[in-house]
Amino acid sequence: MTIGWWDRLRIERLVWMLDQQLYDLPRAERIATRRDVRTNLLAAAADVGTTEALRRIGGSRGLAEQYLRAEFGDRPRHSWIAAGYAAGLLPLLLNFFLTEAADAFQAGVTAAHGVGTFTWPGLAWLQSTVTVTATGAGPVSRTGGGWTPLAYVLWVLAVVAAGRLWRLRRRSSQVARAVADN
Repeated sequence: MTIGWWDRLRIERLVWMLDQQLYDLPRAERIATRRDVRTNLLAAAADVGTTEALRRIGGSRGLAEQYLRAEFGDRPRHSWIAAGYAAGLLPLLLNFFLTEAADAFQAGVTAAHGVGTFTWPGLAWLQSTVTVTATGAGPVSRTGGGWTPLAYVLWVLAVVAAGRLWRLRRRSSQVARAVADN
C-alpha cells in the first residue's frame, strides 16, 4: 500500500509530538527513538493503513511515557524541560521586580525634585545598592540595582528544585551500580 503525503504528515505529526515529550532522554537515544518510531509507523501504515497504524500505537503521550519509564523507571524523575523553564523565566521575573523597585525609587527622587545623589540599599539581600543622581537640569541617571550573590544562589536552587535535578544524581549512581553488578 502506498502512503500519500497526507498520511506522511499525520505520521510526522505523531513523531514530532513524541519527540517533544522525550527531551529528558539523552539526545542520541531520543533521535534513535524518533527514527525507529517513524520507520515502524511507515511500515505499519503500508501494511494496515495509516489510520489503523496510528490507532494501534495509541497517542504520543502514552508512547512517550513508556519510553521514559523504560529509561528512568517508575519512580519520579528529573525534568530538564522544567529546569530550562525555571532557568529562563525566573531571571525575567526577578529582573522585572527589581527594576520596578529601582524605578519606584527613581520616581520618588524625581517627584521630590531632589537634586544630588541618592542611594537606596535595594531589596534586602537580593539587590545591590541603587544610586540615583539628579542634577535638576538634565535627565536623572541611575546605577546599581543588580543581583546580589544570594540572588544567584537562589536562582540555582530554584532551577534544581523545579527540574528535580537531585534525582539525576541518584539515577547516575544506580546506573553505575547496575553496571558493576553485571
